[in-house]
This record gives sequence, C-alpha cells and structure tokens, in this order.
Amino acid sequence: MKGANLGEFEEIVLLTIASLASEAYSVAICDELEKYTGRTAKLGVVHSVLNRLEEKGLAKSRLGEATSTRGGKRKRFYEVSHAGKVALMKAKEVRESIWRNIPGFNLEGSI
Repeated sequence: MKGANLGEFEEIVLLTIASLASEAYSVAICDELEKYTGRTAKLGVVHSVLNRLEEKGLAKSRLGEATSTRGGKRKRFYEVSHAGKVALMKAKEVRESIWRNIPGFNLEGSI
C-alpha cells in the first residue's frame, strides 16, 4: 500500500463508498457527495479520486453485470478495503482528538 494518508476529499469519498455499501458506483457516489456536502461533485474528479484510492490500496472495485438499460455496459462498483477502513478510523481518531482539545469551543446556540 503506497501513501495511505487521506486528503479531505479522499476521506469524504471513502465514507460515501461505505455509506452506499453494495451500490457504490461513480454516479451514485457523485449524487451522495452532492447530498452530503451541498456542492456539485464532478464525475471526472470523483473518477480521479477513486483511481487514486485504488492505487493507495484504500478502495477496491469490481465490475457488475452488463445490463440492457445501460446498453450492455457494466457498472464499476467500489468498496472500502481493510486498509481503507483502518485509514478512516485513524482519520476519525485524529479529528476527535483535536476537537476534544479545543478549549471552550461550543457551537450550540451560536448559529
């Protein structure tokens, strides 16, 4: 596994893959990213991140069955690898540790 460190967008994409479970393919990932972040997720950017996550060993993919509704094309489905789960847990621990150490930081009632 090369370079298991996660960038912020890589982390969000991995979390989105995990949330979609067996239905994690590029278009669904883009749709969920837009839902979660409120920002447009460009398919080309998501494809680049998915490729990078696979290269790092943090995600893996498989081809689904060809369907007539897709003109015989097959969807590529993604899942978080074991190394990806470890990287996500590490990122979560780091974030939680930092949040716990911000003195007096409370968003309640400030919005």
